[in-house]
Amino acid sequence: MNLLSARLATVSLFSAGALLLGGCNAKEIAALQQQNASLTSSRDQLQAQKTALEQEKSRNEAALRSSLLNKNQQVNQLNDNLTGAEQANSALSADLRSKEQRITEMQRILDQKDAAVKALRQKVGDALLGFNAQDLQVTVKNGKVYVSLSEQLLFKSGSTKVDPKGQEALKKLATALKGNQDVNVLVEGHTDNVPIAKGTAGMRDNWDLSVLRATEITRLLTENGLPTSQVTPSGRAQYAPIAQNDTPANKALNRRTEIILTPKLDELFQILEAN
Repeated sequence: MNLLSARLATVSLFSAGALLLGGCNAKEIAALQQQNASLTSSRDQLQAQKTALEQEKSRNEAALRSSLLNKNQQVNQLNDNLTGAEQANSALSADLRSKEQRITEMQRILDQKDAAVKALRQKVGDALLGFNAQDLQVTVKNGKVYVSLSEQLLFKSGSTKVDPKGQEALKKLATALKGNQDVNVLVEGHTDNVPIAKGTAGMRDNWDLSVLRATEITRLLTENGLPTSQVTPSGRAQYAPIAQNDTPANKALNRRTEIILTPKLDELFQILEAN
């Protein structure tokens, strides 16, 4: 801008000089006029360039301001996103830690339950030593202890009264379970598929036979010390066989009573309900 001002001053100076040179000859005046016209044209060009530069400067400044504002908005948005992500990550981490703690606690309870099942199986097995393995088996299945007693050990054919040998086994089982309130006892009666004899007192079918046998065993267990609230009788008739009812030996296997011992999992259920 200093150069432009200097040139404009020069043009003004020549214009003033032209007025003072009234005594110069025509050739000199013409040269001065031509020079003055050239300077005037240069001045106008410079003025136009100055105006264009100022406009370009304004546009550039406006573009820079807009770009800066946009960048600031992007930075603010990124900061907000980062803060939100950090908060979400913190909440997720807390939730994961909480879930890990619940899983650890559930695993602890399951381990305790498995240990309790093994100990229970050992205790029951020790209490029932001496009985024929074909008449009485103690097994673990699906986290439960199954005490399976054959009809031969417990009942005469079609009867619901337990024989003395069966009473002895049930008394030993009740003694082994006495005081263990953390075990649910389910007594399941099972039959083969042979219908009961017509006219059997108090029974119409194998449902009745299986239920009455389970009820009689439940009565003996509670009479020998188990709380009534701990023992549940049920009958399944011929509908849960362990072998095909196609031979006398297989039918004998199906005529059985299963006493199913299940450790209570109240703590585990409480954790599951909390989730």
